[in-house]
Amino acid sequence: MTDTPPRSPGVFFPPPLLFVLGIGLAWLIGRAVPLPLAPDALRPVSLLVGYVAIALSSATITWALVTFRLADTGIYPNQPATSIVARGPYRFSRNPMYVGLTVMSLGIALVANSLWMIAALPFVLWLLTVLVIRREEAYLSSAFGEAYAEYRRSVRRWL
Repeated sequence: MTDTPPRSPGVFFPPPLLFVLGIGLAWLIGRAVPLPLAPDALRPVSLLVGYVAIALSSATITWALVTFRLADTGIYPNQPATSIVARGPYRFSRNPMYVGLTVMSLGIALVANSLWMIAALPFVLWLLTVLVIRREEAYLSSAFGEAYAEYRRSVRRWL
């Protein structure tokens, strides 16, 4: 038996699916038991902040995807990584796509005026950590050894 690193993190579903499922479940609960986030008087502000959050998070996710594409490494966690990407948004966060999805979820919650969506987010982030991030980090540690350990020491997981 050899100690060859795995070919990928072994995550066989797209991680954004966790966010979609969390938002969808919260939306369904909110239909049955409405729990607004902002009073009517603050709706214009919450809508503005929500749309800005969605726009900024979309830009961050796009920047991260383009950076991965330019590095010619696997974007999806069922593909092999060819290198550690430490430029672009990856200088600030080891998971800028997940940071973007988190901010986008908050923006959607503001636009939808749903406290349920905010309440679902910690559970989504816990699932993301357990089912995706830990696998990705174990894979990258195995595949890149000390180079990934140094990257982990110099760049935070989130922000």
